[in-house]
Amino acid sequence: MNETEVTLTVRGAEKRDAGRGVARLPEAARHALSVLSGDTVLIEGEQTTVAKVWPADPDLDDGGIQVDADTRSNAGVSIGDSVTVRKQTVEDARSVTITPPVSISAEDAESVERAVKRDLRDRPVRVGERIRIERLGVGPFTITDTDPDGTVRIDDGTTVTVPADVEAAATETESDERVSYEDIGGLDEELDMVREMIELPLSEPELFHQVGIDPPKGVLLYGPPGTGKTLIARAVANEVDANFHHVSGPEIMSKYKGESEEQLREVFERARESSPSIVFFDEIDSIAGKREDGGDVESRVVAQLLSLMDGLDARGDVVVIGATNRVDALDPALRRGGRFDREIEIGVPAVAGRREIFEVHTRGMPLADDVDLNRLAEHTYGFVGADIHALSTEAGMNALRRFRGHRAERGSTDRSSGDDQRDGGTLSELTVTREDFDVARAAVDPSAMREFVAETPQTSFDDVGGLEEAKATLREAVEWPLSYAELFEKTATEPPSGVLLYGPPGTGKTMLARAIASESQVNFIHVAGPELLDRYVGESEKAVRKVFERARQSAPSIVFFDEIDALATERGESHEVTERVVSQLLTELDGLADNPNLVVLAATNRKEALDRALIRAGRLETHIEVPAPDEAARRAILRVHTEGKPLAEEVDLDALAADLEGYTGADLAALCRTASMRAIREMATEYGPEEATRRADEIRIREEHFAAALETVEPTLGPSTAG
Repeated sequence: MNETEVTLTVRGAEKRDAGRGVARLPEAARHALSVLSGDTVLIEGEQTTVAKVWPADPDLDDGGIQVDADTRSNAGVSIGDSVTVRKQTVEDARSVTITPPVSISAEDAESVERAVKRDLRDRPVRVGERIRIERLGVGPFTITDTDPDGTVRIDDGTTVTVPADVEAAATETESDERVSYEDIGGLDEELDMVREMIELPLSEPELFHQVGIDPPKGVLLYGPPGTGKTLIARAVANEVDANFHHVSGPEIMSKYKGESEEQLREVFERARESSPSIVFFDEIDSIAGKREDGGDVESRVVAQLLSLMDGLDARGDVVVIGATNRVDALDPALRRGGRFDREIEIGVPAVAGRREIFEVHTRGMPLADDVDLNRLAEHTYGFVGADIHALSTEAGMNALRRFRGHRAERGSTDRSSGDDQRDGGTLSELTVTREDFDVARAAVDPSAMREFVAETPQTSFDDVGGLEEAKATLREAVEWPLSYAELFEKTATEPPSGVLLYGPPGTGKTMLARAIASESQVNFIHVAGPELLDRYVGESEKAVRKVFERARQSAPSIVFFDEIDALATERGESHEVTERVVSQLLTELDGLADNPNLVVLAATNRKEALDRALIRAGRLETHIEVPAPDEAARRAILRVHTEGKPLAEEVDLDALAADLEGYTGADLAALCRTASMRAIREMATEYGPEEATRRADEIRIREEHFAAALETVEPTLGPSTAG
């Protein structure tokens, strides 16, 4: 054994390293210990464990060491503690016995042994260590025997034994999944704030007494559903080795007078008796709403909770965490200092955060080479952690369906021997591909946006004929603030807060809005004007607020108000409900320039009917006319709508475009569709189903079909209007 040792400070591991027994060391420490990647080091805290050396990210300070939750637990340390690290010699193991967290049957032991050996190959272990097997999704397993003794490495020649039908290595509670900081992606800053407020009061309360302040009593986590509030609370409890008391708000409510308050007192009493403890109130708004809005029972429960949180020293080493996605619904008395001392927003993750979350949820997956997590992160705008988990699960299920289908085609049913043979000889081929994730992405929507039509449209500017000037202006107003944010910042220029598309019906306003969303790769929220109107007082304004709230949560996004004249006509000439909606819209649009990740588009064919306050500078300030197409534009639109169609040689699109003055883009699309139907009808009538199918390659759309279509598709605009 090399006697050289270094003292390092424990840091959290990278998300992909969870459960891998890896210690990432900075260059200075690796040089001092004379270790290379793949060598083994001994890590001494309150206990001793071993790990395999990997190089750390250059951002890691020279005095740090990155290890995962299992390694921290085996060494008896937490993040921020100091450990002694030295090089460790290691022998190849002849045999290793690993006891599972729950008792398993003999018939399952063999498959578990194969999975354990595969995941632990080339990993150093010691007797007494507890490890997690990521692919099996259970843990922790315990190393109960090795041959030879001491630190050994599991290799291809090692016999791995998982005892069957023996007492489990952990109790039922201990065997539950232990959430660690490595299981939470995209919330590093929020985690640091929570740790500061919770870990220190529970692990080192004397520090607060030393500086003469009371330790924090509570932390309120708020944000959209699925962002990780509950996960953070569980991870902190596990990391500080505190007892976790999970209280779901509605479960303590009772119809009997005094029983709800008694259940609250019992929760805090149990927490004091088992301190250090964390009391976690999930959906706290359900029991601690504003007292003036609730009944007698709700008011008494809030009063009891306030009293318990004011218990000061009598509370013992207990910290309260509350979680809600309706922070404004809480009673104000609960949100003052001395109760919930800090409110931490757990928001929708950005691209880097989504990348980390994908790493967490795919680290046990056999990913194909074509899966790019960076690409997935960039194309999942508005997705929270729960959505990404659902997306990863759906991708895995799609891979399983495809795998089972291939196996059925091969007709392989032999499960008698060998890992690959047991599963039809193709188990090693079971991988999750890019296509699986693409299919899953089409099936999973961002949870924050499921109340609305939220999508990433597939329409591009290539699908919109003509309108080059409108396209260029839209790019400047929508794409540039996202793509050239630094240029806007350097020139102290605020991007347009809103864009109004106006012009005759059928000229392509909605298609332009969908195309710019697709080109920008942002969420597209389509709001039809009339659907926000409600006859009940306050409901229409509430609907407008909710649209903007969800849009901010799923940013970057485009909110598109189609037919905005239906809800934003001139005040003084409209209904009272419409006037209130206009006022609410004006409030939401004010200050929108401060958020370049949220753009409002609106479309109307009655610009003169809109309230003038709505279309002034600072609101819908950029006005883009979408006119009826001229001859060149009609030619471009016809080419778009006839692309891929089997046109006869005599069809002259240039001549056709010249004769279609007054036709809008929608009219031209209908004309091409009608001509196609005429050709289909002609062949279907002449040959019948079987012969027509056989002759499908012979079908042609001829000039006479367009002539017939012209008799039924009339122009929306007269020649004078078009001009």
